[in-house]
Amino acid sequence: MMDYTDRYIRFDWAVKRLLRNKANFGVLEGFLTVLLNEPIRIVEILESEGNQQRENEKFNRVDIKARNSKDEIIIVEVQNTREIYYLERILFGVAKAITEHIELGELYSEVKKVYSVSILYFDIGRGNDYLYHGQNTFVGVHTGDFLEVTTKEKNAIIRKLPAEIFPEYFLIRVNEFNKVAVTPLEEWIEYLKTGIIRPDTKAPGLEEARRKLIYYNMDKKERLAYDEHINAVMIQNDVLSTAALEGRQEGRQEGLAEGRQEGLAEGRQEGLAEGRIEEKRENARKMKSLNLPPETIHQITGLPIEEIEKLS
Repeated sequence: MMDYTDRYIRFDWAVKRLLRNKANFGVLEGFLTVLLNEPIRIVEILESEGNQQRENEKFNRVDIKARNSKDEIIIVEVQNTREIYYLERILFGVAKAITEHIELGELYSEVKKVYSVSILYFDIGRGNDYLYHGQNTFVGVHTGDFLEVTTKEKNAIIRKLPAEIFPEYFLIRVNEFNKVAVTPLEEWIEYLKTGIIRPDTKAPGLEEARRKLIYYNMDKKERLAYDEHINAVMIQNDVLSTAALEGRQEGRQEGLAEGRQEGLAEGRQEGLAEGRIEEKRENARKMKSLNLPPETIHQITGLPIEEIEKLS
């Protein structure tokens, strides 16, 4: 039986409200240490556009931009809903982080290495794994070898792989994790998905999370705001699931109806079509009330973005 103190705050809320506090850096450091497979120490949390706590960003993203002890930049984003151009957006975010941290006139040697970590609660595409990693490498077209760049610094010959300089991207597909957690990384993904932290965990960061991310440690006002957030996420997921199910059923029904009603009058067909469109509009209105982006609503309902923006 779960004790009251065993209810833990969801990671997306913790990132937004708690983990930016220096006293709680250990939780984030533990997560990044496990993910990047090297000791990570956060020196400071940097200001970024995504840190703003606006209501219309409730579902879209929660960002942390941090500097580690090696003077590298780490971006952590939690994404609860689908975004059509998500890969383009994380590319833009990395590019922005690079340019923000080099002054005009500085040498290019001052360019910072950037790690982009995306924790995704939506289906971004096909794939059998829950964790994907990508980085820039230059591979010989004919030889298959990796290019190693030679530079001269302070009278010494330095050899660097492009991967030491170019950004690295991690995509964590939380909903695709369906296994018994054995490794520290798996324990972290289990927490991201279920909010459960094992009482005997030794995973870096999770021991501290068990002490600091307890739901009943929040005051009444914070718990109310948190509960409203969780409720809104659940409603949003329900609306999206319902819309997707209705879309599939509608497609099957249309196929059957077309076969049976080939000879029906054009006017009746137009009436049925208008009825289906009105159902889509009603679903779109529900999604707008949850502050979902027009692009997401368009992808689910098929309605033009211009029409979605006019709905009230």
